[in-house]
Amino acid sequence: MAPKLKTLTRELSKRGPHRVLRGNLALAGQPGVVYTPETGFNLPAVAFAHGWMVGSHKYEQTLQHLASWGIVAAAPDSERGPVPSHLGLAADLRATLDICVGVRLGPGQISVQPDRVAFAGHGMGAGAAVLAAAQRGDVGAVAALFPAPTAPKAENYASKITAPGLILAGQDDVDSLTSNARPLSVEWGGPVVARTVNDGQDAGLIEGRRLLGALGLGGSERKTQSATRCLLTGFLLFHLTGDKKYQDFADPDVEIPHTAPLLPVEPHSDARASQLLRK
Repeated sequence: MAPKLKTLTRELSKRGPHRVLRGNLALAGQPGVVYTPETGFNLPAVAFAHGWMVGSHKYEQTLQHLASWGIVAAAPDSERGPVPSHLGLAADLRATLDICVGVRLGPGQISVQPDRVAFAGHGMGAGAAVLAAAQRGDVGAVAALFPAPTAPKAENYASKITAPGLILAGQDDVDSLTSNARPLSVEWGGPVVARTVNDGQDAGLIEGRRLLGALGLGGSERKTQSATRCLLTGFLLFHLTGDKKYQDFADPDVEIPHTAPLLPVEPHSDARASQLLRK
């Protein structure tokens, strides 16, 4: 790995140079939060969807991290119950992005460039981000972080997305029933970077304590959070700003610390299996 990439991964794992402001999306009619750099016009923006049974406050540091690197990061706070509507969360994700684009943020010194926007999400929120992107074709990037199955299936809509995609999965979770990272990467309609995070778990991105975390299940993981924030930030900075400095984060063949390529599973061939049995 080139020293330049080592330096970038180390930098992007930490907070960026911008001071961060926090806003309330409810003032514009959508429950949720928005984090922005202190100032800046024509900024990139990402609408971020939460996982199952958690809210935007469980991703506060991740959202602040993105804002510190110059990206407006907004998250709706709907569909937090035990039986959420994934299509409803996708709709609120699109509404959140519309607010970022159409409303002057902060003290009037912050605006978003309409063609520099993205969707992202974690767990079921990753599926919601895919559903939202499939219905809105003008996004510059989509990130599915540790995606979980949704209804309808997000992989059935992934082929409609031509925007570049980032798909991350936990090393030990990728082939479990709670992950659909592989089918998403196979069905994606545009260029896609699919990686596993070494020793990462899907619930590790959630910040703070959870009931299951107290029982030793699905607790917060700083290594997972650090690696994910680095990969997500670099990916968005390249695709939303065009800064070639971050090009390696959009290249599926580049070796990045603490990750490995998510390789598709070759389809099983019954005919081949029968030939082997006859030998």
